[in-house]
Amino acid sequence: MCGIAGFSNFNQNYTEDASRWYAVLQDMNRRQKHRGPDGDDVLLARFCGLSHVRLSILDPENGAQPMTRQYGNHRASIVYNGEIYNMPALRRDLEKEGAVFTTTSDTEVILTGYLYHGADYVKQLNGIFAFCIWDESLNMLCLFRDRMGVKPLFYTLFNGTLVFSSELKGILAYPGFRAQVDREGLCEVFGLGPAKTYGKGVFKNVRELLPGHRMEFCGSTLRVLPYWTLESRPHEDSWEQTVEKTRWLVTDAVRLQMLSDVPICTFLSGGIDSSLVTALCSQELKKSGQTLDTYSFDFKDNDINFQANAFQPSQDRPWVDKMVAFAGTRHHYLECANEALYAYLFAAVDARDLPCMADVEASMLYFCEKVAATHKVTLTGECADEIFGGYPWFHKKECFAADCFPWSMDFSPRTLLLKDAVLEKLPLEEYAREAYRQTVSETPALPGEAAEEKRRREISYLNLKWFMQTLLDRMDRTSMHAGLEARVPFADHRIVEYLWNVPWHMKCRDGVVKGLLRAAAKDLLPDEVLYRRKSPYPKTYDPGYEALLRRELLKVLKDSRAPLGMLVDLHKVEAFLQCPTDYGRPFYGQLMAGPQLLAYLLQVNYWLVKYDIDVIL
Repeated sequence: MCGIAGFSNFNQNYTEDASRWYAVLQDMNRRQKHRGPDGDDVLLARFCGLSHVRLSILDPENGAQPMTRQYGNHRASIVYNGEIYNMPALRRDLEKEGAVFTTTSDTEVILTGYLYHGADYVKQLNGIFAFCIWDESLNMLCLFRDRMGVKPLFYTLFNGTLVFSSELKGILAYPGFRAQVDREGLCEVFGLGPAKTYGKGVFKNVRELLPGHRMEFCGSTLRVLPYWTLESRPHEDSWEQTVEKTRWLVTDAVRLQMLSDVPICTFLSGGIDSSLVTALCSQELKKSGQTLDTYSFDFKDNDINFQANAFQPSQDRPWVDKMVAFAGTRHHYLECANEALYAYLFAAVDARDLPCMADVEASMLYFCEKVAATHKVTLTGECADEIFGGYPWFHKKECFAADCFPWSMDFSPRTLLLKDAVLEKLPLEEYAREAYRQTVSETPALPGEAAEEKRRREISYLNLKWFMQTLLDRMDRTSMHAGLEARVPFADHRIVEYLWNVPWHMKCRDGVVKGLLRAAAKDLLPDEVLYRRKSPYPKTYDPGYEALLRRELLKVLKDSRAPLGMLVDLHKVEAFLQCPTDYGRPFYGQLMAGPQLLAYLLQVNYWLVKYDIDVIL
């Protein structure tokens, strides 16, 4: 896993002022060094520059990048971030065609496949990736991003130059480019945050290459082309066949994603998703006499302060203990205290380059750093709820009738604390509603489908395009900021394609939430874990943490130099802080309620200062 960046302009010869442009590429690497602490290098050609930082997972000795290869008269170079899980099979196929490899890295397989088969070779890749190929023979720069958007890739056209980077901070390293946020960007932050519209980079004029898309940049022409999309079609498998195929797909995805030349571990919460991934990994490692390392996360004194509610009915620790005993793993219990959690609120902004999921994201970054001290690769249970229908909004009638994102049913906290003059300029609710409607209109339809099933498909599509992407972004930035590669077996595109067309009566068999997944996992987990009620990622319930947030937010708003003061009304905040905290009615997802709103505003202020952002209202 790595970080990539670069630039291209066909009206400029970079080699004529090489020292300047080498310095720019090195600065891009420096800003993303956390993504690749094991090595870095750059390549400068006449019309482009490529930079790369490396976290070595496969072929640590020989897989350095940028990498250049030639097939006949066709010569190209690559910088790549990701893992190709079906790499061994692809390599064997290319060798049958006459390819000769000098490394065992998946980087060389991608580049060789491109040289042999062209841009469409991306369709053969099963993995998580964002990569750039400079095709020297065609004088063309090509960008590619994986189907689910697990790996990030941003770009901008700046004065005729295409600038791209794994993270936004890489683009901000390009000479002359300023961090600006206009009204659209502010609507993203306050109307949709911590989510963002797919394809947008929040900063003015910055875009994100969409998942399942590739880009060609040649001369003055930039083309973005889809190479993969979801397709709706009738599901013809019986219940028994559906269970069997689902079990095989999940098992195969986990097995493939264990590909590594360094030891792997898993995140284990005691819920069905992470428990299933853990059980399968542990079984596989035991075949070679190895013991799987597992990690669970919680907050200091949460056993004292925990408040059960409809969104978070139970703590994880007892369930983790059951799974550790069942799977025979070497387990590590990690905890985060208030002081660290507060400090990591701002480190999480550094990682995401945007305000994010407040303490939910801050704690994940803290825990990833702890895990990265002993491991480079982890497998997680992310994405199963979006794919198998595990969230409450898949089941609630009010979500079916709502004309808004089902995880943000209460919009009032988003406008409650902003200045009236700001609200007059920012159509927050209209912006969010239009983003919602646009996605609904894009949902792949199945002719003749019943209205209720059609609506469930819309909610599924909303989850895949929005909620899952927010969690994938969180997982990528927090893990990679710590030098840890996080893999998500449930986001295997084969699972997504198959489950997309499985009808709800199978996904939720006999009214059991995620009944299909539970049936597919039968005998792989203890029954009590298999049927545990969903409880999301933990958050702190310590009143001391909320008191700390209150004090710090008031301090910021009373500082005349703080940029948050031009957006947020101090008197409204003071009135808000007199109200008791409502932990049970989050404004985003299942975890972001009153305390997280305060933390999010603190992150916004830090972001505006740290990135020296010009706010254009």
